[in-house]
This record gives sequence, structure tokens and C-alpha cells, in this order.
Amino acid sequence: PILYSYFRSSCSWRVRIALALKGISYDLVPVNLLKDGGQQFSAEFKAVNPMQQVPALKIDGIALSQSLAIIHYLEDTRPSPRLLPQDPKKRAQVRMIADHIVSGIQPLQNLSILKQIGEKKMEWAQTCIASGFQALEQTLQHTAGRYCVGDEVSMADLCLVPQVFNAERFKVDMRPYPTIARINKALLELEAFKVSHPSRQPDTPAELQA
Repeated sequence: PILYSYFRSSCSWRVRIALALKGISYDLVPVNLLKDGGQQFSAEFKAVNPMQQVPALKIDGIALSQSLAIIHYLEDTRPSPRLLPQDPKKRAQVRMIADHIVSGIQPLQNLSILKQIGEKKMEWAQTCIASGFQALEQTLQHTAGRYCVGDEVSMADLCLVPQVFNAERFKVDMRPYPTIARINKALLELEAFKVSHPSRQPDTPAELQA
């Protein structure tokens, strides 16, 4: 497999965690979202992913984009360890939390939106994340065990950790979200989350390396 990734992309990080959890080795092709006007806009990368976004994964003779679609494919083809619970109610909760982050928070504060916002990007990102986290904190109080849904790592957790990292980058006050903070801390102790961390990627700038 070949993963096209950017060290600080939260969408790429989700996929790196999934690959690590499932023990899938891969070659990494860095796509720098800032350099050369954004390497994602190159003709070469557009041929891989017409949306010109990371991540993209070449695997089993196909090219996939969109982090959740990639993770679902890995789940379907390499089901161990599972990232979706077998219980239908818990499975729905995992998908709900993942969608909450992937659709309801992350796109509002991603690079392309922040470029449009301009000078007030920090304030904008803080508002979007805080609004999403207020709802997420409430949801997790009903679903969480050690992790987002019960005590097994799921797709929801793969989305949570990168989003908390973004929140910290944008200096969001995490005190109102004790459940989110507790789950994030527990997940960051797991090896798959450590090895996939933005501070430990081949394309991480020297000053940001762990």
C-alpha cells in the first residue's frame, strides 16, 4: 500500500492510526499542503485524487480517498482488530461520533477554509471547535467507557484524537470538555496513536519532531 499523507493533516492521521492498529505496513508519500503553493494541486497528485486532498491510499489495485471511506475499506478487508462494534446500537453511536467530527467540526477549520477567513482564522477555528466540542462532550457522557464508545478502540476514537490536536493548536480551552480530554489522554498512551502522531512522521519538520 502507498499512503499519500501530510504530517499535520487530521484526515491523514486517522488513516495512519487505522493502518497502525491493523498492522498494515505501507510506503508513505508526503504531500506538503503549503509548499510550492500546495503540492496537492499538482497534476501528478490530481491523477491520484481529483479532489486534491490528503489522504489518498493505493491498496489492492485501487486508489481511495476520503478518510472514513478508506477506514471502512480496511475494516471490510482486514477486520482484525475491529474498529466497528458488532452491536448495532454501539456501531451506530461510533458512526454518529465519527460523522460529528468529520462532517460537523473538521471541515469548518481546515486549511482551505482558514485561508478564506484570513486574519480572524484563529478566532473562527476556536468558535467552530468549541461549538462542536460542546455537543460532543454531551454525547460522550452517554456513550463513553474508557474510549468514545465503551472500552474498545473504534473509528470514533480515530477521529477524536486528531481533532483534539487541532483544538490544542488553535488554543481552545479544553477545561469545559473533561470527557473528551480524558479519552484523548487514554488513547495517546496506545502505540498505534503514538507512531502515527504528527510529531513522528517522515515529513515532520525538524523543529516539530518528537
